[in-house]
Amino acid sequence: MEIHGTPDVSKNQVEMGEGPGQARDEDRLPALHGVRVVDLTQFEAGTSCTQVLAWLGADVIKIEPPVSGEQGRRASADREDADSFYFIYLNANKRSVTLNLKDERGKEILRSLIRDADVFIENYAPGVIERLGFDYETVSKLNPRIIYAQIKGFPEDGKYAEFPAFDMIAQAVGGAISTTGEAGRIPLRPGPTIGDTGTGLHCAIGILSALYQRIRTGRGQRVSVSMQEAMINFSRIAFARWAMTGEATPRCGNQSLLSSTAPSGVYPCKGGGPNDYCFIYTSRSPTNHQWKRLLSIIGREDLLDDERFSSPEMRFKHQDEVDALISNWTKDRDKLEVMRILGAAGVPAGAVMDTKELVEDEELNRREAFVTVEHPVRGEVKMPGWPVKMSDSYVPKVAAPVLGSSNEEVLTQYLGLDKDEIAALREAKVI
Repeated sequence: MEIHGTPDVSKNQVEMGEGPGQARDEDRLPALHGVRVVDLTQFEAGTSCTQVLAWLGADVIKIEPPVSGEQGRRASADREDADSFYFIYLNANKRSVTLNLKDERGKEILRSLIRDADVFIENYAPGVIERLGFDYETVSKLNPRIIYAQIKGFPEDGKYAEFPAFDMIAQAVGGAISTTGEAGRIPLRPGPTIGDTGTGLHCAIGILSALYQRIRTGRGQRVSVSMQEAMINFSRIAFARWAMTGEATPRCGNQSLLSSTAPSGVYPCKGGGPNDYCFIYTSRSPTNHQWKRLLSIIGREDLLDDERFSSPEMRFKHQDEVDALISNWTKDRDKLEVMRILGAAGVPAGAVMDTKELVEDEELNRREAFVTVEHPVRGEVKMPGWPVKMSDSYVPKVAAPVLGSSNEEVLTQYLGLDKDEIAALREAKVI
Protein backbone atom coordinates (compact mmCIF):
# COMPACT_ATOMS: atom_id res chain seq x y z
CA MET A 1 0.00 0.00 0.00
CA GLU A 2 1.42 3.35 -1.00
CA ILE A 3 0.58 6.33 1.16
CA HIS A 4 0.55 9.42 -0.98
CA GLY A 5 1.86 12.81 0.01
CA THR A 6 -0.35 15.16 1.95
CA PRO A 7 -1.60 18.53 0.76
CA ASP A 8 0.63 21.51 1.46
CA VAL A 9 -2.05 23.33 3.42
CA SER A 10 -4.47 21.62 5.80
CA LYS A 11 -8.15 22.46 5.31
CA ASN A 12 -10.17 22.80 8.46
CA GLN A 13 -13.45 20.99 7.99
CA VAL A 14 -15.31 23.31 10.38
CA GLU A 15 -16.31 26.38 8.40
CA MET A 16 -17.10 29.77 9.78
CA GLY A 17 -20.61 30.36 11.05
CA GLU A 18 -22.55 33.14 12.64
CA GLY A 19 -21.81 33.68 16.30
CA PRO A 20 -23.76 35.58 18.92
CA GLY A 21 -23.86 39.23 17.86
CA GLN A 22 -21.45 38.53 15.01
CA ALA A 23 -22.21 38.73 11.30
CA ARG A 24 -20.97 36.05 8.94
CA ASP A 25 -17.76 37.06 7.25
CA GLU A 26 -16.32 34.73 4.62
CA ASP A 27 -12.93 36.39 4.89
CA ARG A 28 -12.62 35.74 8.60
CA LEU A 29 -11.38 32.34 9.76
CA PRO A 30 -11.23 30.82 13.26
CA ALA A 31 -8.19 31.51 15.41
CA LEU A 32 -6.60 28.07 14.90
CA HIS A 33 -7.72 27.52 11.30
CA GLY A 34 -5.13 25.41 9.51
CA VAL A 35 -3.69 23.91 12.70
CA ARG A 36 -3.82 20.12 12.46
CA VAL A 37 -3.84 18.06 15.67
CA VAL A 38 -3.15 14.33 15.85
CA ASP A 39 -5.01 13.38 19.00
CA LEU A 40 -4.25 10.17 20.91
CA THR A 41 -5.96 11.23 24.12
CA GLN A 42 -8.49 9.36 26.24
CA PHE A 43 -10.81 9.91 29.20
CA GLU A 44 -10.83 13.60 30.31
CA ALA A 45 -7.50 15.34 30.92
CA GLY A 46 -6.23 14.94 27.36
CA THR A 47 -9.60 15.17 25.63
CA SER A 48 -10.33 18.44 27.45
CA CYS A 49 -7.14 19.88 25.99
CA THR A 50 -7.88 18.83 22.42
CA GLN A 51 -11.50 19.95 22.67
CA VAL A 52 -10.27 23.44 23.53
CA LEU A 53 -8.11 23.39 20.38
CA ALA A 54 -11.07 22.15 18.32
CA TRP A 55 -13.34 24.86 19.70
CA LEU A 56 -10.74 27.41 18.64
CA GLY A 57 -10.82 26.09 15.07
CA ALA A 58 -8.06 23.47 14.89
CA ASP A 59 -8.69 20.30 12.88
CA VAL A 60 -8.48 17.66 15.61
CA ILE A 61 -8.11 14.12 14.26
CA LYS A 62 -8.88 11.72 17.09
CA ILE A 63 -7.06 8.40 16.64
CA GLU A 64 -8.91 5.46 18.19
CA PRO A 65 -8.68 1.65 18.17
CA PRO A 66 -11.06 -0.02 15.71
CA VAL A 67 -14.24 -1.63 17.10
CA SER A 68 -13.89 -0.50 20.73
CA GLY A 69 -12.73 3.09 20.26
CA GLU A 70 -11.43 5.32 23.02
CA GLN A 71 -12.30 3.98 26.49
CA GLY A 72 -14.32 7.08 27.33
CA ARG A 73 -16.99 6.09 24.78
CA ARG A 74 -18.28 3.43 27.20
CA ALA A 75 -17.42 5.18 30.48
CA SER A 76 -20.60 5.70 32.54
CA ALA A 77 -22.67 4.69 29.51
CA ASP A 78 -26.45 4.71 29.96
CA ARG A 79 -27.32 2.75 26.80
CA GLU A 80 -25.67 0.14 24.60
CA ASP A 81 -26.31 1.73 21.22
CA ALA A 82 -24.81 5.17 21.86
CA ASP A 83 -21.63 6.77 23.14
CA SER A 84 -21.78 7.99 26.73
CA PHE A 85 -22.56 11.62 27.48
CA TYR A 86 -19.16 11.60 29.22
CA PHE A 87 -17.55 11.05 25.81
CA ILE A 88 -19.88 13.36 23.89
CA TYR A 89 -19.25 16.27 26.25
CA LEU A 90 -15.46 15.96 25.89
CA ASN A 91 -15.03 15.31 22.17
CA ALA A 92 -17.16 17.83 20.29
CA ASN A 93 -15.80 19.34 17.06
CA LYS A 94 -13.30 16.50 16.49
CA ARG A 95 -13.00 13.90 13.73
CA SER A 96 -12.61 10.19 14.49
CA VAL A 97 -10.16 7.95 12.64
CA THR A 98 -9.67 4.32 13.67
CA LEU A 99 -6.19 2.81 13.52
CA ASN A 100 -4.84 -0.48 14.81
CA LEU A 101 -1.51 0.66 16.22
CA LYS A 102 -0.43 -2.93 16.83
CA ASP A 103 -0.39 -3.42 13.06
CA GLU A 104 2.54 -1.94 11.14
CA ARG A 105 0.17 -0.61 8.47
CA GLY A 106 -1.72 1.30 11.14
CA LYS A 107 1.52 2.71 12.49
CA GLU A 108 2.58 3.83 9.02
CA ILE A 109 -0.69 5.68 8.50
CA LEU A 110 -0.16 7.44 11.83
CA ARG A 111 3.40 8.36 10.81
CA SER A 112 2.06 9.86 7.59
CA LEU A 113 -0.48 11.95 9.49
CA ILE A 114 2.24 13.11 11.87
CA ARG A 115 4.54 14.29 9.08
CA ASP A 116 2.25 17.18 8.18
CA ALA A 117 0.60 17.80 11.55
CA ASP A 118 1.18 20.74 13.87
CA VAL A 119 0.42 19.06 17.19
CA PHE A 120 0.71 15.51 18.52
CA ILE A 121 -0.81 14.83 21.94
CA GLU A 122 -1.30 11.77 24.14
CA ASN A 123 -2.19 10.95 27.73
CA TYR A 124 -1.82 7.17 27.84
CA ALA A 125 -0.64 5.41 30.97
CA PRO A 126 3.13 5.75 31.57
CA GLY A 127 5.22 3.84 29.02
CA VAL A 128 2.43 3.06 26.53
CA ILE A 129 3.33 5.62 23.87
CA GLU A 130 6.98 4.53 24.01
CA ARG A 131 6.01 0.87 23.51
CA LEU A 132 3.94 1.87 20.50
CA GLY A 133 7.02 3.56 19.02
CA PHE A 134 5.81 7.17 19.09
CA ASP A 135 7.99 8.73 21.77
CA TYR A 136 9.09 12.35 21.42
CA GLU A 137 12.44 11.59 19.78
CA THR A 138 10.82 9.41 17.12
CA VAL A 139 7.96 11.78 16.36
CA SER A 140 10.18 14.87 16.26
CA LYS A 141 12.41 13.15 13.67
CA LEU A 142 9.35 12.55 11.52
CA ASN A 143 8.36 16.21 11.88
CA PRO A 144 10.81 18.66 13.51
CA ARG A 145 8.11 21.38 13.55
CA ILE A 146 5.60 19.38 15.54
CA ILE A 147 4.44 20.36 19.03
CA TYR A 148 4.52 17.10 21.01
CA ALA A 149 2.31 17.29 24.10
CA GLN A 150 1.87 14.85 26.95
CA ILE A 151 -0.26 14.77 30.10
CA LYS A 152 0.69 12.36 32.88
CA GLY A 153 -0.44 11.93 36.45
CA PHE A 154 2.93 12.57 38.08
CA PRO A 155 6.21 14.23 37.09
CA GLU A 156 7.97 11.97 34.59
CA ASP A 157 11.27 11.97 36.47
CA GLY A 158 9.74 11.57 39.91
CA LYS A 159 9.29 8.63 42.27
CA TYR A 160 5.64 8.15 41.28
CA ALA A 161 6.17 8.47 37.53
CA GLU A 162 4.84 5.00 36.75
CA PHE A 163 1.69 5.34 38.87
CA PRO A 164 -1.71 5.68 37.17
CA ALA A 165 -3.82 8.74 37.95
CA PHE A 166 -7.34 10.04 37.51
CA ASP A 167 -8.95 13.34 38.48
CA MET A 168 -9.44 12.56 42.15
CA ILE A 169 -5.95 11.09 42.49
CA ALA A 170 -4.44 14.29 41.08
CA GLN A 171 -6.53 16.42 43.42
CA ALA A 172 -5.39 14.31 46.37
CA VAL A 173 -1.68 14.44 45.60
CA GLY A 174 -1.77 18.09 44.49
CA GLY A 175 -3.21 19.51 47.72
CA ALA A 176 -6.76 20.31 46.60
CA ILE A 177 -8.54 17.63 48.63
CA SER A 178 -6.62 18.42 51.81
CA THR A 179 -8.07 21.93 51.89
CA THR A 180 -11.64 21.06 50.85
CA GLY A 181 -14.28 20.37 53.47
CA GLU A 182 -15.12 21.47 56.98
CA ALA A 183 -12.69 21.70 59.88
CA GLY A 184 -12.65 18.48 61.89
CA ARG A 185 -14.37 16.51 59.11
CA ILE A 186 -12.95 14.24 56.42
CA PRO A 187 -11.27 15.85 53.38
CA LEU A 188 -13.53 16.05 50.31
CA ARG A 189 -13.00 16.01 46.56
CA PRO A 190 -14.15 19.31 45.01
CA GLY A 191 -17.12 18.91 42.66
CA PRO A 192 -15.51 20.30 39.46
CA THR A 193 -13.02 17.95 37.82
CA ILE A 194 -10.12 20.36 38.03
CA GLY A 195 -7.63 17.49 38.16
CA ASP A 196 -8.61 16.43 34.65
CA THR A 197 -10.03 19.44 32.82
CA GLY A 198 -7.83 21.84 34.77
CA THR A 199 -4.72 19.98 33.67
CA GLY A 200 -6.02 19.86 30.10
CA LEU A 201 -6.39 23.64 30.08
CA HIS A 202 -2.82 24.04 31.37
CA CYS A 203 -1.63 21.81 28.52
CA ALA A 204 -3.61 23.80 25.94
CA ILE A 205 -1.90 26.99 27.12
CA GLY A 206 1.46 25.28 26.68
CA ILE A 207 0.59 24.10 23.17
CA LEU A 208 -0.62 27.53 22.07
CA SER A 209 2.55 29.11 23.46
CA ALA A 210 4.71 26.58 21.61
CA LEU A 211 2.87 27.26 18.36
CA TYR A 212 3.52 30.96 18.80
CA GLN A 213 7.21 30.37 19.57
CA ARG A 214 7.49 28.21 16.44
CA ILE A 215 6.66 31.28 14.34
CA ARG A 216 9.98 32.74 15.49
CA THR A 217 12.14 29.62 15.62
CA GLY A 218 10.64 27.34 13.00
CA ARG A 219 11.06 24.46 15.45
CA GLY A 220 8.60 22.37 17.38
CA GLN A 221 9.11 21.30 20.98
CA ARG A 222 7.82 19.02 23.69
CA VAL A 223 5.13 20.22 26.12
CA SER A 224 4.52 18.12 29.22
CA VAL A 225 2.18 18.67 32.15
CA SER A 226 1.74 16.50 35.23
CA MET A 227 -1.67 16.51 36.88
CA GLN A 228 -0.08 16.75 40.33
CA GLU A 229 1.81 19.92 39.43
CA ALA A 230 -1.24 21.48 37.74
CA MET A 231 -3.17 20.99 40.99
CA ILE A 232 -0.39 22.70 42.92
CA ASN A 233 -0.76 25.68 40.59
CA PHE A 234 -4.53 25.74 41.19
CA SER A 235 -3.86 25.77 44.94
CA ARG A 236 -1.62 28.84 45.08
CA ILE A 237 -3.74 30.58 47.73
CA ALA A 238 -3.54 27.50 49.95
CA PHE A 239 0.25 27.71 49.72
CA ALA A 240 0.09 31.42 50.52
CA ARG A 241 -1.58 30.39 53.81
CA TRP A 242 1.30 27.98 54.46
CA ALA A 243 3.79 30.79 53.73
CA MET A 244 2.07 32.96 56.35
CA THR A 245 1.90 30.33 59.08
CA GLY A 246 4.50 27.68 58.31
CA GLU A 247 1.79 25.10 59.01
CA ALA A 248 -0.26 22.87 56.71
CA THR A 249 -3.26 24.77 55.40
CA PRO A 250 -6.37 23.44 57.16
CA ARG A 251 -9.87 22.83 55.86
CA CYS A 252 -11.92 25.96 56.42
CA GLY A 253 -15.33 25.08 54.99
CA ASN A 254 -16.71 28.18 53.28
CA GLN A 255 -14.12 30.51 54.80
CA SER A 256 -11.19 31.97 52.90
CA LEU A 257 -7.99 29.96 53.23
CA LEU A 258 -6.02 33.12 53.96
CA SER A 259 -8.18 34.84 56.51
CA SER A 260 -11.55 34.50 58.21
CA THR A 261 -14.53 36.81 58.36
CA ALA A 262 -18.28 36.64 58.75
CA PRO A 263 -20.52 36.32 56.92
CA SER A 264 -18.85 33.84 54.58
CA GLY A 265 -21.15 30.95 53.90
CA VAL A 266 -24.39 29.62 52.48
CA TYR A 267 -27.66 30.81 54.00
CA PRO A 268 -31.03 29.01 53.73
CA CYS A 269 -33.63 30.55 51.46
CA LYS A 270 -37.32 30.12 50.79
CA GLY A 271 -38.21 26.81 49.18
CA GLY A 272 -36.28 24.46 51.43
CA GLY A 273 -34.80 22.47 48.55
CA PRO A 274 -31.31 20.96 48.59
CA ASN A 275 -29.88 23.98 46.77
CA ASP A 276 -32.12 26.73 48.10
CA TYR A 277 -29.22 28.68 49.54
CA CYS A 278 -27.36 31.87 48.76
CA PHE A 279 -23.67 32.35 49.44
CA ILE A 280 -23.14 35.70 51.18
CA TYR A 281 -19.79 37.29 51.92
CA THR A 282 -18.53 40.64 53.13
CA SER A 283 -14.97 41.73 52.54
CA ARG A 284 -12.33 42.24 55.20
CA SER A 285 -12.11 45.95 54.43
CA PRO A 286 -11.38 47.98 57.58
CA THR A 287 -14.20 50.35 56.64
CA ASN A 288 -16.74 47.53 56.99
CA HIS A 289 -18.71 49.13 54.15
CA GLN A 290 -20.21 45.88 52.84
CA TRP A 291 -21.20 44.74 56.33
CA LYS A 292 -22.88 48.10 56.99
CA ARG A 293 -24.82 47.85 53.73
CA LEU A 294 -25.90 44.34 54.65
CA LEU A 295 -27.19 45.46 58.06
CA SER A 296 -29.15 48.23 56.39
CA ILE A 297 -30.76 45.84 53.91
CA ILE A 298 -31.86 43.34 56.55
CA GLY A 299 -33.20 46.11 58.75
CA ARG A 300 -30.66 45.84 61.56
CA GLU A 301 -29.08 49.30 61.56
CA ASP A 302 -29.30 49.08 65.36
CA LEU A 303 -26.22 46.84 65.22
CA LEU A 304 -24.01 49.26 63.29
CA ASP A 305 -22.10 50.24 66.44
CA ASP A 306 -22.25 46.83 68.13
CA GLU A 307 -18.75 45.89 69.29
CA ARG A 308 -19.36 42.22 68.48
CA PHE A 309 -19.54 43.05 64.77
CA SER A 310 -17.12 45.96 64.59
CA SER A 311 -14.44 44.20 62.51
CA PRO A 312 -14.02 41.07 60.38
CA GLU A 313 -12.12 39.43 63.24
CA MET A 314 -14.83 40.24 65.76
CA ARG A 315 -17.58 39.04 63.42
CA PHE A 316 -15.73 35.77 62.95
CA LYS A 317 -15.57 35.30 66.73
CA HIS A 318 -19.34 35.83 66.80
CA GLN A 319 -20.16 34.05 63.56
CA ASP A 320 -23.05 32.11 65.07
CA GLU A 321 -24.82 35.37 65.87
CA VAL A 322 -23.99 36.72 62.40
CA ASP A 323 -25.37 33.58 60.76
CA ALA A 324 -28.56 33.77 62.81
CA LEU A 325 -29.12 37.41 61.82
CA ILE A 326 -28.72 36.75 58.13
CA SER A 327 -30.61 33.44 58.05
CA ASN A 328 -33.57 35.10 59.71
CA TRP A 329 -33.75 37.47 56.72
CA THR A 330 -32.92 35.03 53.88
CA LYS A 331 -35.35 32.27 54.91
CA ASP A 332 -38.35 34.30 53.76
CA ARG A 333 -36.93 35.06 50.29
CA ASP A 334 -35.93 32.83 47.42
CA LYS A 335 -32.25 32.58 46.56
CA LEU A 336 -32.43 34.66 43.37
CA GLU A 337 -34.27 37.43 45.18
CA VAL A 338 -31.60 37.42 47.90
CA MET A 339 -28.88 37.58 45.28
CA ARG A 340 -30.57 40.43 43.37
CA ILE A 341 -31.20 42.56 46.46
CA LEU A 342 -27.73 42.15 47.92
CA GLY A 343 -25.88 42.33 44.61
CA ALA A 344 -27.65 45.56 43.64
CA ALA A 345 -26.53 47.05 46.96
CA GLY A 346 -22.90 46.06 46.40
CA VAL A 347 -22.90 43.12 48.84
CA PRO A 348 -21.29 39.98 47.33
CA ALA A 349 -23.94 37.25 47.02
CA GLY A 350 -24.38 34.23 44.78
CA ALA A 351 -27.37 31.93 44.55
CA VAL A 352 -26.41 28.24 44.72
CA MET A 353 -27.37 27.28 41.16
CA ASP A 354 -27.82 23.61 40.33
CA THR A 355 -27.07 22.05 36.94
CA LYS A 356 -30.74 21.96 35.85
CA GLU A 357 -31.21 25.65 36.62
CA LEU A 358 -28.06 26.57 34.73
CA VAL A 359 -28.79 24.51 31.63
CA GLU A 360 -32.27 26.07 31.42
CA ASP A 361 -31.05 29.66 31.91
CA GLU A 362 -32.13 31.73 28.89
CA GLU A 363 -29.22 34.16 29.03
CA LEU A 364 -26.56 31.43 29.34
CA ASN A 365 -28.09 29.65 26.36
CA ARG A 366 -28.11 32.87 24.34
CA ARG A 367 -24.41 33.32 25.07
CA GLU A 368 -23.70 29.68 24.12
CA ALA A 369 -22.51 28.74 27.58
CA PHE A 370 -24.74 25.82 26.61
CA VAL A 371 -25.23 24.69 23.02
CA THR A 372 -27.42 22.11 21.32
CA VAL A 373 -25.69 19.82 18.83
CA GLU A 374 -27.13 17.13 16.57
CA HIS A 375 -25.67 13.74 17.45
CA PRO A 376 -26.04 11.00 14.79
CA VAL A 377 -27.35 8.49 17.35
CA ARG A 378 -28.78 10.44 20.27
CA GLY A 379 -30.30 13.26 18.24
CA GLU A 380 -30.29 16.69 19.88
CA VAL A 381 -27.84 16.94 22.78
CA LYS A 382 -27.44 20.02 24.94
CA MET A 383 -23.95 20.44 26.36
CA PRO A 384 -21.64 23.11 27.80
CA GLY A 385 -20.08 25.31 25.14
CA TRP A 386 -16.76 27.18 25.01
CA PRO A 387 -16.61 30.15 27.41
CA VAL A 388 -13.88 32.22 25.72
CA LYS A 389 -15.40 34.79 23.36
CA MET A 390 -13.26 36.25 20.56
CA SER A 391 -14.25 39.13 18.32
CA ASP A 392 -12.53 37.71 15.22
CA SER A 393 -12.90 33.97 15.71
CA TYR A 394 -16.05 31.89 15.97
CA VAL A 395 -16.41 28.14 15.46
CA PRO A 396 -19.84 26.46 15.35
CA LYS A 397 -20.17 23.57 17.80
CA VAL A 398 -20.40 20.09 16.25
CA ALA A 399 -21.28 16.85 18.05
CA ALA A 400 -18.59 14.37 19.05
CA PRO A 401 -17.87 11.95 16.18
CA VAL A 402 -19.16 8.39 16.00
CA LEU A 403 -16.24 5.95 16.06
CA GLY A 404 -14.35 5.95 12.76
CA SER A 405 -16.81 8.30 11.07
CA SER A 406 -13.98 10.37 9.57
CA ASN A 407 -11.84 7.49 8.24
CA GLU A 408 -12.57 8.03 4.55
CA GLU A 409 -12.62 11.80 4.81
CA VAL A 410 -9.26 12.15 6.58
CA LEU A 411 -7.38 9.38 4.77
CA THR A 412 -8.52 10.74 1.40
CA GLN A 413 -7.96 14.39 2.28
CA TYR A 414 -4.56 14.10 3.93
CA LEU A 415 -3.03 10.85 2.65
CA GLY A 416 -4.57 10.64 -0.81
CA LEU A 417 -5.90 7.09 -0.37
CA ASP A 418 -8.67 5.99 -2.72
CA LYS A 419 -11.83 4.06 -1.84
CA ASP A 420 -10.33 0.68 -2.74
CA GLU A 421 -7.30 1.22 -0.51
CA ILE A 422 -9.51 2.33 2.38
CA ALA A 423 -11.78 -0.68 1.86
CA ALA A 424 -8.74 -2.99 1.98
CA LEU A 425 -7.58 -1.43 5.25
CA ARG A 426 -11.04 -1.87 6.73
CA GLU A 427 -11.15 -5.52 5.60
CA ALA A 428 -7.75 -6.15 7.23
CA LYS A 429 -8.99 -4.49 10.47
CA VAL A 430 -6.24 -1.87 10.25
CA ILE A 431 -8.91 0.84 10.54
